[in-house]
Amino acid sequence: MLEVWHLIIGNPILNVLIALSHFLGGSFGLAIIVLTVIVRLVSWPLTRRQLSSTKALQDMQPKMQELKKKYGKNQQKLQQEMMKLYKEAGVNPLGCLWPMLIQLPIWIALYQAIMRALATTPENLLDLAHRLYSWEVVRQAIPLSSQFLWLNLGQTGLEAGAAGLFLAIIVGGTMWVQQKMTTAPSADARQESTARMMTLMMPLMFGFLTLMFPSGLALYWAVSNMIGIITQYFVTGGWGYLKLRSPAQST
Repeated sequence: MLEVWHLIIGNPILNVLIALSHFLGGSFGLAIIVLTVIVRLVSWPLTRRQLSSTKALQDMQPKMQELKKKYGKNQQKLQQEMMKLYKEAGVNPLGCLWPMLIQLPIWIALYQAIMRALATTPENLLDLAHRLYSWEVVRQAIPLSSQFLWLNLGQTGLEAGAAGLFLAIIVGGTMWVQQKMTTAPSADARQESTARMMTLMMPLMFGFLTLMFPSGLALYWAVSNMIGIITQYFVTGGWGYLKLRSPAQST
């Protein structure tokens, strides 16, 4: 089963990533950025569907809150009315989940490709050799240069020092912005508290993981998050639930 995974998804993405670095002047960092953009473009129909479903659910929040107030003590009736509301609006409550699950194998394969291509140990280098295609551009690209701007893409964020910490902040910050744009406020104090905690904990967790993994993966996360923010802004028509306060509002 694992070999089928590598044959169909893992190895193709790995070899495309290495070939891209050859065409981009040997820059593995640029190859990661370009491949991230390509994957985002290929998965755009799924992303658009996910964002459209999320936007529809956001627009339904006032009606959903009314139903919760009206039928809060009768969970069975509440569920029936909620399903009726979904049907009338033509919204599938799982519509924002399925596209994400379908894209998950692509993101896992991209993560594995970045980790394998860096080949920071002799064991990883041997594993890489078994997965390379006989393409001329792939052979010419090996060995890869892990240096990109101020980063060594093979080093962990902790090993990279200030540069790694800066990248971790970017990853965590962009993830926080994405979550704030799509997290609707809740009238229920308990749900609102849970949502706020999740909005804070997920970016902190990924920022911490950024420090543990090679900077090449952190670069992928940062670029992917930035693209996600841009697409969410234009598809959903603004910053969503991320409230940008003007100076007049803050006084």
